[in-house]
Amino acid sequence: MIDRTCPANRKTDVSDQSRRPYGNRPTMKDVAARAGVGLKTVSRVVNGEPGVTPDTERRVRESITALGFRRNDSARILRKGRTSSIGLVLEDLADPFYAPLSRAVEEVARAHETLLINGSSAEDPEREEELVLALCARRVDGLVIIPASDDHRYLEPEMAAGIATVFVDRPAGQIDADAVLSDNYGGARAAVAHLVAHGHRRIGFIGDQARIHTAAERLRGYRDAMAEAGLAVHPSWTAMGSTDPGRVGAALGAMRGGPEPVTALFAGNNRVTVTVVRRAAADGRPFALIGFDDFELADLLSPGITVIAQDPAALGRTAAQTLFRRLAGQHEVPKRVELTTRLIPRGSGELPPE
Repeated sequence: MIDRTCPANRKTDVSDQSRRPYGNRPTMKDVAARAGVGLKTVSRVVNGEPGVTPDTERRVRESITALGFRRNDSARILRKGRTSSIGLVLEDLADPFYAPLSRAVEEVARAHETLLINGSSAEDPEREEELVLALCARRVDGLVIIPASDDHRYLEPEMAAGIATVFVDRPAGQIDADAVLSDNYGGARAAVAHLVAHGHRRIGFIGDQARIHTAAERLRGYRDAMAEAGLAVHPSWTAMGSTDPGRVGAALGAMRGGPEPVTALFAGNNRVTVTVVRRAAADGRPFALIGFDDFELADLLSPGITVIAQDPAALGRTAAQTLFRRLAGQHEVPKRVELTTRLIPRGSGELPPE
């Protein structure tokens, strides 16, 4: 059998790299030795400086290509004091909500010729701190953070040292910092008012952990909308906790099977909504539902899922633009920007009481 991935008659120049250990990158000394020139000549070619003959430049560039050399920007970074990189700390990289947010931050960073480095805190405050400080140690110019912690005093020395920081989706805890948020409270009130307008009086709410800013604001909006409609909230009609499907399913079962079963539900985020849709499909008993956060295929279900939609791309874009204004020298007091949400009626939120 002939191995056609590397034909015998194909000339490959890998001798310079085949014996090099992983992690041991070629240096300008290696390029100079292979091209038969001095270090200064290699430096001039790499940095586009004059004073090198065409033939010498050709030999240096051939050596660069053969060795796979890349310029080490560490010294240049130290001279400029900037790394042209920023960090993005998300709650969960697997959550579809964060994909357009991350993409928007990346697009703004790219427009500023800046590299984006991101990571996930997994909703763990200790992991968030570890990740943020690791990014600071790598001298990123700024940070965009979706916080898991409610105490960000650990960031004060870094911010004092010049690390621009913007919080998105949730505000910082115990420090003053820029924040870009959605109108969680107003969106929740609109959802409940919509259900009330369609005849519902027993409306349940299943939310995320109460310590999370967005979950607490949505619960507050739910309670205030119920009060404004003159409706009491039975203790069994609210359930705060993790978005684990088992927990959400149990809460839904209790709300729909108790002595005063709910006829409508407001789901606190997209993961809760998806679990509720699956449980409702298995149960076969339709009921009114509005979810906070839009999600893929929500419009293709039957009925379509009515949602309170945020604009995650706008959140990310606004946060990144705020960050780069700070990096450009803006020194105003920290600001909180709140973006509006919108109700998208698709059918599930318009079902009448059973």
